[in-house]
Amino acid sequence: MTDENTAPTVDETPLSPVERQESLEKHLQMRPDVQDLKNRNILRDTNAAPAIQSTQLELERQQATDSLRKGLEKRPEREELIERNILPDSTAAPALLGQQKELQKHMRADSLEQKLQQRPKPQELMKEGILDEDPTSPTKE
Repeated sequence: MTDENTAPTVDETPLSPVERQESLEKHLQMRPDVQDLKNRNILRDTNAAPAIQSTQLELERQQATDSLRKGLEKRPEREELIERNILPDSTAAPALLGQQKELQKHMRADSLEQKLQQRPKPQELMKEGILDEDPTSPTKE
């Protein structure tokens, strides 16, 4: 049995030139092609010379940074978004906004129901002279 704490041994015997050539050919055959390396973002998909590829990459990053900065500068303020009813006028946590909106909806529905129940009947309005006739009764023609 081998002890788990011992390091694996490395074969350090020198290779003959033929073995080295065969090993190199084997590894070169297993080497991924250029398009595969580009698809995996290992190689850059560019026509620029390798000496200036890093400069090109830095320039692209700087352009993206500038574009984002300009977009953020044009971004409307929170108060403007609230005025335009894009953002809710609430100080609640974003995770609670859905529940807060649902609660407000139910509160409005309850308030409307309560006001409808307190609404005077057509007979009472006719007694007070507000209505001439009962709108719920069938019309006589």
